[in-house]
Amino acid sequence: MRSTAVKSPNRLLSSLTDMIGSRMAHQFYEHVLDSRPDRSERHTAESPRGGLADKASGVEPLARDQVVRLAEGVTLLHVGMAARYVIEKMSRIPCEVELASEFRYRDPILEESGLVIIISQSGETADSLAALRLCKERGVRTLAVVNVVGSSIAREADSVIYTWAGPEIAVATTKAYSTQMAVLDLLAVYLAAQRNTISAEEANRLTAAIAALPARVEQILSSREQIQYYASQYFNHDSVFFIGRNLDYALGMEGSLKLKEISYIHSEAYASGELKHGTISLIEEGTPVIALSTYGPLFDKAMSNVVEVQARGARVLALTTETHREAMLARTDRVLTVPEVEPMLLPQLGVAPLQLLAYYIALERGCDIDKPRNLAKSVTVE
Repeated sequence: MRSTAVKSPNRLLSSLTDMIGSRMAHQFYEHVLDSRPDRSERHTAESPRGGLADKASGVEPLARDQVVRLAEGVTLLHVGMAARYVIEKMSRIPCEVELASEFRYRDPILEESGLVIIISQSGETADSLAALRLCKERGVRTLAVVNVVGSSIAREADSVIYTWAGPEIAVATTKAYSTQMAVLDLLAVYLAAQRNTISAEEANRLTAAIAALPARVEQILSSREQIQYYASQYFNHDSVFFIGRNLDYALGMEGSLKLKEISYIHSEAYASGELKHGTISLIEEGTPVIALSTYGPLFDKAMSNVVEVQARGARVLALTTETHREAMLARTDRVLTVPEVEPMLLPQLGVAPLQLLAYYIALERGCDIDKPRNLAKSVTVE
């Protein structure tokens, strides 16, 4: 039953719209892309600027095939999953993604010639900080991607790149995810340019596309009524499944997490190719399935998975690009779209409608969206 207890806009939605403000967007891209050569190699609270062109960024030595590891918490694991696809595809550097909470307990094999990137919004997460210290003990170069200037992780890492997202008060992270993805996409472009796996022209084109993302997200926010309508159709279910391939799988993981965090609906994300390996047994008449098909090269395979779950009775809500909207409408009449962008940027764009869907579903269920039960903004204990 719909609750009217929550009537005013809250911080989760504010975080989304706040990120789009032209001043913040301009400031973020100016900081991250800044390539002035006269900055110091360490970035402190007194001198906090950190850009990809700094020697302090710790990425210049990766001219050969060393491994990049990304260690983080759950939401940031999803950032890392998407970044792995992009970094490996563009720069051809092997990349691994780790949960910081598990990283040090498996006695990881670390090479001094590699790079470990620690991703954290607060810069104080206990598991991420412990993973950082383990890397330093073993002589491995560390690069922090953090939001809070002067935080513990920013101070202790060999190098730091700040995301400049501004304060994020809502427990469920939104703009931190988007700015972290932007930093790692820029890092992927930088690494690829350094290794000559992309041309200077392509690097400039991709950088310009990243800088144009706020305007693309604003397009999605301006048509939120359709998302709100679909939320009213799905809010009373006990379980929801997200399916996708490649970048869409990483995107689905984050969309699923946001839904369970703030609406308390059981939600799981699966790689579409794994449906036949047990998961499809959970699909029955009326089961909600969010089918993600924004990644163009795999659209036909995504369509086959939509057919597969519909044959078992699933109620499919699809998320795709404007180019593929008509093709998807041939299979389901519930379709959300995102504007066309470079494929590597799709997770940044696709996450906005999924965040809004989670927001409106939680609103329909009368949940406290700003303060989800049992959760804290920064996890400073194990």
